[in-house]
Amino acid sequence: VTMFSAAALLIVAAQAGFIDGPRVMSNMAIDSWFPHRFAALSERLSMQNGIILMGVSALALLIYTNGSVSGLVIMYSINVFLTFSLSQLGMSYFYITHRRTDKKWKQHLSVHIIGLVLCVTILLITVFEKFTEGGWVTLIITTVVIGGCYFIRSHYDKVRQGVSQLDETLLNLPVFGPVNDRPLNHDDMTAVQLVSGYNGFGVHTLLSILTNFPQTKQITFASVAVIDSGSFKGAAEVKALEESIKDSLEKYVELARKLGFPADYRMDVGTDVVESAERLCKEIASEFPRSTVFTGQLTFRLEKIYHKMLHNETAFAIQRRLQWDGIKTVILPIRVKV
Repeated sequence: VTMFSAAALLIVAAQAGFIDGPRVMSNMAIDSWFPHRFAALSERLSMQNGIILMGVSALALLIYTNGSVSGLVIMYSINVFLTFSLSQLGMSYFYITHRRTDKKWKQHLSVHIIGLVLCVTILLITVFEKFTEGGWVTLIITTVVIGGCYFIRSHYDKVRQGVSQLDETLLNLPVFGPVNDRPLNHDDMTAVQLVSGYNGFGVHTLLSILTNFPQTKQITFASVAVIDSGSFKGAAEVKALEESIKDSLEKYVELARKLGFPADYRMDVGTDVVESAERLCKEIASEFPRSTVFTGQLTFRLEKIYHKMLHNETAFAIQRRLQWDGIKTVILPIRVKV
């Protein structure tokens, strides 16, 4: 019975691994347990980065074991029953905490308790019996991955704290003076600022533009509503995303006009922020020939190797594309203490 149950679970897991692995990575990326780029969608609306990582990892393990089926099955089954055990534990906890609202909680809980006991038993026996035949490698790899996830989350939390200091300082910036309601002039020097949302990062970039480029006469704010795995859940989610971006852009326009500059905004929707931003900036540049594109980039005191992996190079990618098209692009540094 145990072997039959194990075989049935492994067949199900074989399907779930490659189908749901990239989806789980994207969900973890949204919660900052994985690099944020794993939440991005490809042109075919698939989790491309997760699929590539799954494929490369599978190939590496295939080479490491020299294609040994017994070795691969051991490595595979340990993590399968580890994840199944955690899933059953989570479901058991769910029904225990919701016992007052679910009349059939005992019935559901009993099923998951049985599954939990079965999976944990198989996991412990497999680790004990096959520890020297490849089990130890699996445990090391799993531990390293878990440790890496905690390290990534810790880094993003520190960056978030650093950026929040900008929010506390700049989002409530007192602005006095008459509001400039003049429309934009197509022949004036125009600053095109790329923004992602109304935050201290964007306000800091705006103030840097006005301080360091006094020739600026008017401002156009540009933003891309990026559809990733977090927002790709239906028309309502996409609509809410568009409304959120529109609301942020209107706040930037209001701030710029209070600072005495004519301002307006443009926005686009897409799955690739670089391609969408390039297309949007080219449209703005054709409308305002004397324009310069500005964007901000997080800068750390000590640049680490993993910074490029955890923080995408969107600003530099956009700059390369726009400069190739003959559009002036300036990247302004935003210092963050981490």
